[in-house]
Amino acid sequence: MSHRPVLLAVARRGLPQIIEATVIPAILFSVSVITLGTAVAIVTVLAWNYGAILRRLLRGHRPPSILVLATIGLTVRTIVGLASGSTFAYFVQPVATTVVLSGVFFGSVLFGRPVIARLANDFCPIAPEVARRPAVVRLFAGLTVLWACVHLLTAATTFTMLVSMPVAPFVALKTITCMAITALAIVVTVSWSIRTARRENLIFAGAFG
Repeated sequence: MSHRPVLLAVARRGLPQIIEATVIPAILFSVSVITLGTAVAIVTVLAWNYGAILRRLLRGHRPPSILVLATIGLTVRTIVGLASGSTFAYFVQPVATTVVLSGVFFGSVLFGRPVIARLANDFCPIAPEVARRPAVVRLFAGLTVLWACVHLLTAATTFTMLVSMPVAPFVALKTITCMAITALAIVVTVSWSIRTARRENLIFAGAFG
């Protein structure tokens, strides 16, 4: 078991979901805000996310957790942004939401129900008996703390750019920067998971074939 094939397998499974939930909405917003205005851009992005969820439901598929979480956050952002009429409010709200999510991640560890355990199957199917192993439970807890810290770093970076840049370049740079932070965290996540899998004599198969 080596890092490269696992990283590639996780990318094949998870990258399309990340692109659908974050990259495409960012591109839609950037284009729409320049050509049609902020209000239309906000509604366009929200319509894209709900359309992605509806398409899966109509096909009888479960929407990925990352898409559902992104859509919930986007819905709140849209309500706040349109109600206030402020572009700043639209973008600062997810910063606050990200901080809250970080708290949720930390709290889930304290309550013994780490969030990563729920999200893991979106990227790597895990048998229930494997997920209950003590070493895997500790892995989920550690990764949940890691991603809580990633949320805090993302929030701080986003807020710094928001108060210092115009809207269009902010959206583009925010997307690139946050994806870079996320990519680094994914590499750490996969490396940590592989070390645990080796110690537990687990094998990545099925979806990685």
